[in-house]
Amino acid sequence: MKRKNFLSILGMASLGTSIGAFASDKYIFKDSPFFKLSLAQWSLHNTIRGGKMSPYDFGKFAKKHGFEGLEYVNTLYKDVMESKEKSKTIKSFIKKNNQIVNNLDLKNVLIMIDDEGDLSTLNEKRRLKAIENHKIWVEAASEMGCHSIRVNLHGTTDAEKWKATSSESLSKLSDYASDYNVNIIVENHGGLSSDADLLMEVMSLVNKKNCGTLPDFGNFCISRKWGYGDDGCENEFDKYEGVKKLMAKAFSVSAKSHVFDENGDEKEIDYKKMLSIVKEAGYNGYIGVEYEKISLSEEDGIIATKNLLLKAASEI
Repeated sequence: MKRKNFLSILGMASLGTSIGAFASDKYIFKDSPFFKLSLAQWSLHNTIRGGKMSPYDFGKFAKKHGFEGLEYVNTLYKDVMESKEKSKTIKSFIKKNNQIVNNLDLKNVLIMIDDEGDLSTLNEKRRLKAIENHKIWVEAASEMGCHSIRVNLHGTTDAEKWKATSSESLSKLSDYASDYNVNIIVENHGGLSSDADLLMEVMSLVNKKNCGTLPDFGNFCISRKWGYGDDGCENEFDKYEGVKKLMAKAFSVSAKSHVFDENGDEKEIDYKKMLSIVKEAGYNGYIGVEYEKISLSEEDGIIATKNLLLKAASEI
């Protein structure tokens, strides 16, 4: 083996050992953070979709690793999403998860909604259908004690038309959700929703107390081509400015992570800077850990992200 290759492998082994040590629940910080910790179920999407974990074991996993709150993802529940009688299967979904959180003394925080139609499409019939599809999840969130459902604003790519269709859908959905004491929150989730200025214009147009945002630390790619590492992004909104703007209407916050260095820091996101922005906004609610597997297993990545949040919080 060539010396150069040997040293490269040795370096990677050292990095893995360092990260492995950091991704341990034994890595504990003394000071309590200014926020509460929740776990985004998407962090486990590969494990769940691969059949290695039931989505109904999500609460048990979160409790094991010291999380207080749960952030569900509707598409990870095939029993509901693939059912021809969703109104019936969702009742079982609600009952099972409520029993789990009661037994484990956890808190249902929100439900992330995907694949229920585009709320920003120019096709009025499809848009109205999407609104109807989301209403069942508003009712579920209410019965589960969640404060919000997270929605996407996908559809047209024309900025002015997008603002009009988005504000119309959000207004109708927020009016419906107000009777259930549920908030409708939008994540910067690709496309025009990742332009923080445009999204905040939509928030102003809607202007309802129960309609707001879910700032995600890492989802600020506006262009169709978006990713991480070699994929890059053709048009990206500054993530720090984006979070700062979205915090004005934030009901929850998502701590995205992908790749860690040997010190346990996220390579692409300055967590100390991000948390400073969140804290300066006066936020003290839930911050959800959302690890998307690249460098570590999902479990190790979740732990590493949680530890990084606590470390960064102790330094600001």
